[in-house]
Amino acid sequence: MARNGRKELGPLAAARRRQKRAWVVAGLSVAALVVVSAVVSRGNRPHSHHPTPRVASEQSQVVPSAQYAQYPRVAQAYEMAAAVPHVLDGLYCYCSCGEHSGHYSLLDCFASDHGARCDVCMSEAAIAYQMSQDGGSLDDIRAEVDRTYGT
Repeated sequence: MARNGRKELGPLAAARRRQKRAWVVAGLSVAALVVVSAVVSRGNRPHSHHPTPRVASEQSQVVPSAQYAQYPRVAQAYEMAAAVPHVLDGLYCYCSCGEHSGHYSLLDCFASDHGARCDVCMSEAAIAYQMSQDGGSLDDIRAEVDRTYGT
């Protein structure tokens, strides 16, 4: 018996106990890092995920709406995108095409057929167009898009 009333452990048992503690500490450390990372990324996202509009955001980057004449909703989305390319170029696209397709901004969705196949892109473009027509600033439009699609 040890002085504190506990049974003394042999060298092998003591080593196992130390190893178990090390694994517990390592596991808790990893869990803490995951939580901190999630909190930090969530905290930064609403303010930093929208791109800075490029200087040369021109209407010519948008596929002509006539290409989608047989699909009125799609054609209208492309018309709206062509009307406010400078706004769309300052918006993060919540379909995550930046991650899976390498898009810089929502404007890139309408430089190809991508926007025609994506409800998120078309809806974001409609919000941007309408708010722009109503005199909304880019920051106001970003805030509304974040409220609508953000997590």
